[in-house]
Amino acid sequence: MFLRAGGLNNHVSVSGPAGAPALLLLHSLGTSLHVWDAQAETLARHFRVIRPDLRGHGLTEVTPGPYSIEGLAHDALAVLDALGIAHAHVAGLSIGGLIAQALAHHAPHRVLSLILCDTALAIPSPANWHERARLVRAGGMGAVVEAVMARWVTPGFRDSAAARGLRAMLLRTDPEGYAGAAEAIATTDFTEQTPHLRLPAQIIVGALDEATPITSAKALQTALQASLTIIPDAAHIPTIEKPNAVSAAIHNFLAPAPVGDGYEAGLKVRREVLGEAHVARALAASTGFDRHFQEFITRAAWGGVWARPDLDRRTRSLITLALLAGLGQHEEFRLHLRATRNTGATPEEIAEMLLHVAVYAGVPAANSAIRLAKEVLKEMEATP
Repeated sequence: MFLRAGGLNNHVSVSGPAGAPALLLLHSLGTSLHVWDAQAETLARHFRVIRPDLRGHGLTEVTPGPYSIEGLAHDALAVLDALGIAHAHVAGLSIGGLIAQALAHHAPHRVLSLILCDTALAIPSPANWHERARLVRAGGMGAVVEAVMARWVTPGFRDSAAARGLRAMLLRTDPEGYAGAAEAIATTDFTEQTPHLRLPAQIIVGALDEATPITSAKALQTALQASLTIIPDAAHIPTIEKPNAVSAAIHNFLAPAPVGDGYEAGLKVRREVLGEAHVARALAASTGFDRHFQEFITRAAWGGVWARPDLDRRTRSLITLALLAGLGQHEEFRLHLRATRNTGATPEEIAEMLLHVAVYAGVPAANSAIRLAKEVLKEMEATP
């Protein structure tokens, strides 16, 4: 479809169940939304998958450069607004990963989780990106095609039908769109900002990626306290070269399958929601008296309910808070308020939720919960 959003005519593909959690897929420099085709086909069974062509790419309108990563993030938010999507998981490939980080910095309450594929905190060097912009403006996309393809896929894959399709995507990219986006990469460095993000994150990288190598992926992993998946025998565009491996990595991150009896999957989700430190303290403090109880709640609550894909974590967080407030379970209410740093539920949404508690569970219950929420949110504000 085409959407007029944010003053730009955007080309967007939307697939998957209308009521499913939203997943925004942002493509790489010099490609189009089709770089995510294989992943969209798989993930649309469980998610509402939104794939825009970036400004100056694919069939989206071209405007004169230079662009900025922040501006491209605003383009993505405008698409979500036009589609009526308040919150989404956001996956970005290469420049798409920079845009995803910018989106999370600008509107953290809109981002449920980040999936950063073959990208970095900064992609060097600025001089290289300015030179690429100069080359394509002067000589068209043919001026960079061989150098780019050599980094995008491994030598053994370069003559495949899929790689030829990738090459065609690059050659059909508007030179001004490519140049403007290359200039955006040149001016972007999230080394200081991204470590302050507090949300679930996964890093994916091709083992043979020279453009954004494993060292860059590990720096992102450290900055975000994220999980890391390395795709063997793949270079910078593993979504094309190893599509099934990328699809599986994203699906397992967003909807982890129970391992064995669900304990390990539950433990993973429990740590992501409540934080590593809290879970470590709870498990360290357990004794023979409550060991089976700790195993039970990890398996049943976190592996059996929180790990299910049909509600996003922000929604589950708000539901949990409403139930705990209505039941007067103040200790657990405080715990789950602190967990909103990881689930993405905002103070404004918590306040709205407590209005529902007042109507359906009673004013005294809501009044107590509001008092506690104000205390905890103030503490959280004071201790970033």
